[in-house]
Amino acid sequence: MLSYVAGLIFSLRTHRALFNPHSEHAEEADWSVRKGIIALAVAGIAVGLMSEILVGSISEAGESLGLSEFFIGAIVVAIVGNAAEHWVAVLVAKKDKMDLAVGICLGSSTQIALFVAPLLVILSFPFGPEPMPLVFNGFELAAIVFAILIADRVTAEGESNWFEGVQLLAVYVVVALAFAFA
Repeated sequence: MLSYVAGLIFSLRTHRALFNPHSEHAEEADWSVRKGIIALAVAGIAVGLMSEILVGSISEAGESLGLSEFFIGAIVVAIVGNAAEHWVAVLVAKKDKMDLAVGICLGSSTQIALFVAPLLVILSFPFGPEPMPLVFNGFELAAIVFAILIADRVTAEGESNWFEGVQLLAVYVVVALAFAFA
């Protein structure tokens, strides 16, 4: 969690120019910092409420379709819960801003891995019925390692094309099918 916070300080404060270079097309912000923070807080509360509704309805739907909790948590919730981020990443990729699209995708994954998951484990001690272990089985570990290797391979060259996108989607489908039958 400290590493994630340090990364935020690095990208938002000390090395802002590396992550947000000034563009000729940049527009001045119409919102004040206060208005932006209030909008983020309201959106965060709304997302929290919608997440509760999603989890409740998805559990029932998953049972009726015969889907495992493992598949629902690893695939369905991940897709539905990040639909807005995925949409924005696709839109900026269509505008040929691949650095931003990749940044959105990798930033989301980093946030979950380095901040959200450890925070949930810590909060499970005082708030949960029992502590939540951060333990992965061999299949989950293999999926994580392959995801890291694939993300590194795709981003290392700094270029992309539509065929790499198709290959990434195919890998996701294979992992989703494996999770469905695991």
